[in-house]
Amino acid sequence: MRGFEQQSDALFVYVSPESFVPNDHPLRPIRQMVDTALENMSPVFSQMYSHTGRPSIPPERLLKAMLLQVLYSIPSNVKLVEQIHFSILFRWFLGLGLDEPVWDNSSFTTNQERLIETDVAATFLAEVLKQAKRNKLLSKDHFSVDGTLIQAWASLKSFKPRDDQEPPAGKNSSRDFKGEKLSNDTHSSTTDPEAKLYRKGLNQEPRLSFAAHLLTENLNGLVVMSRVTEADGFAERETAKAMIGKIAPRKRRVTVAADKNYDTFGFAKAMRELNVTPHVTQNTTKKGRRSSIDGRTTRHSSYAASQKFRKRIEEVFGWLKTVGLFRKTRYRGVKKIDWHFTLAVTAYNLVRMRNLGVCAT
Repeated sequence: MRGFEQQSDALFVYVSPESFVPNDHPLRPIRQMVDTALENMSPVFSQMYSHTGRPSIPPERLLKAMLLQVLYSIPSNVKLVEQIHFSILFRWFLGLGLDEPVWDNSSFTTNQERLIETDVAATFLAEVLKQAKRNKLLSKDHFSVDGTLIQAWASLKSFKPRDDQEPPAGKNSSRDFKGEKLSNDTHSSTTDPEAKLYRKGLNQEPRLSFAAHLLTENLNGLVVMSRVTEADGFAERETAKAMIGKIAPRKRRVTVAADKNYDTFGFAKAMRELNVTPHVTQNTTKKGRRSSIDGRTTRHSSYAASQKFRKRIEEVFGWLKTVGLFRKTRYRGVKKIDWHFTLAVTAYNLVRMRNLGVCAT
């Protein structure tokens, strides 16, 4: 017998979002870990907000919503709020009932900007790493470091001489670059002054970019520290020294793996002063060039192991640039990009920990 379509809305609904989410859904262990981390951060949130006035969007829900934005590659706040309205899965993750109203885009953006002014993203990453440590997922002695370029949210047309007082002619004015020498010393972007014109290889096109840096541990490839800086030829090594200096213990020796861009005598010397063995890839491609390390380092089996596990850091950058939408940033300025990059790194760690079978502890 043919069934006929009957369109009628129920007056009352007696189900919760919990009943719609399967028990084996991949977001369940992530939500458990996130809730545990946010519960530990409650005193931090209490210090951030005034005890009087109109209640804001709970910071826990703000962070959860921004995590969903990273995990599901949602390109804008408008699209994110729109999906929260009709997605039962998103409502469940945020702890919203089916009939509970969702904030509008302007309110979400305003509260988000207020949250970005704090170091909540770094604190959130630290809380997630504490759970990884309790589950014995972190290596204490072996790390890897690397950097990449993030394309800035600025067009090359905006890269103009600093003494150019001529107002822009229209929304997307034409620009003739013929015969003009573009240099970071004399030019800057009118859209994002902190973006620098840079290229990582001789055969690559220079772009307005920022430098993103990661420090991972070699046991499971989890990110223990991240930074975003202005792009230049020294940013990778200088930022690596700063990050490693914060985690390197003085009483025992640790190893740090890196690619051939870090094979300089200055970097190797700085690492040894920190009681760190530099397991860098030897850069001897040019005739007559000496590597900063020799057989006293490369003859050990730990060096070969570091070179093997070092490649995992490329998987992190690949995830951040595809899923995390960080091939080209949607934000301007080092501070804001660094905040969102840290949150994206935290999202990667949560996914990685879930794949390793971790639940909240």
